[in-house]
Amino acid sequence: MKKLGNELTLILLMTDGNDYTAQDLCKQLDCTRRNLYYYLQFLRDYGFEVLKKGDYYRLSLQSPFFERLRIALNFTGKEAATIYELAHASETKKALLQSIQKKLARAYDLRLYTDSRYKRKQIQHLEDLSTAIQNHKVVCLHHYSSPHSRTYKDRKVEPFALLNNNQEVRCYEYESKRNKTFKLSRIGRVEVLEETWTCKAEHRPFFTDIFGFCAEESHSISFTMGQLAYHLLTEEYPQSLPFITPIDDYHWRLQTLVASYTGVGRFVIGLYDDIEVEGDEDFKAYLHTRIQKLLQHKAL
Repeated sequence: MKKLGNELTLILLMTDGNDYTAQDLCKQLDCTRRNLYYYLQFLRDYGFEVLKKGDYYRLSLQSPFFERLRIALNFTGKEAATIYELAHASETKKALLQSIQKKLARAYDLRLYTDSRYKRKQIQHLEDLSTAIQNHKVVCLHHYSSPHSRTYKDRKVEPFALLNNNQEVRCYEYESKRNKTFKLSRIGRVEVLEETWTCKAEHRPFFTDIFGFCAEESHSISFTMGQLAYHLLTEEYPQSLPFITPIDDYHWRLQTLVASYTGVGRFVIGLYDDIEVEGDEDFKAYLHTRIQKLLQHKAL
């Protein structure tokens, strides 16, 4: 039982957003370094990806075990759409039902299931990409819309993973020589080419944070919140709940990993008087820079 308890405690420690050395973990578990390595190997054997950066250990939140857990606990897109439609069809138009619809629409892209024109287009993209992934084929994403660069461009890529309830695809892009995530809704047409993958060794695991940003690297952040920030965070980003711990009746702490400071920074700056940022000096520096730019822009 102690061994099982240590393994469960180790999972919690290595996903709490903090960095731990082997010595730190041994102290927390009251075990020898040899036993710690046995525990880490046990986790690897059961579908966890153990990451080591310098002297620090953590578990990848993209580990197969966590993916299976998310599938078991979360609604699929189809399940969410069914609940949404039941709430919409109900003759009892209560505020509770409207709140459920808003949360479902915010957490899931339901157009795939509720808009017939959108559905046909998405299904065709999904079928073509699934075939390409299964057969290790190169594809061309024709007329891909990029809101950041405000362009429509053909992207030649190696697709290797479908994400976010099959609404996004992770690919290696030849032109940029980088792994990128593309939204199926922004693709004009998918063309499966005869070419097979040549850059499989460059495919990298990815991380998607609770604010919807993806990256191959992650950053640890921590901040305390008052009532307003807590309720807004949990309503707008319900996937944040597992990473929040109560401090008292009026304050909560968020500790998690983020792929980018952009999403969390936008949230913190918008509620700066109800949030106190802790830890990560890089995050504090990012916020300082963003605030200075906002002040300069306002001065103009």
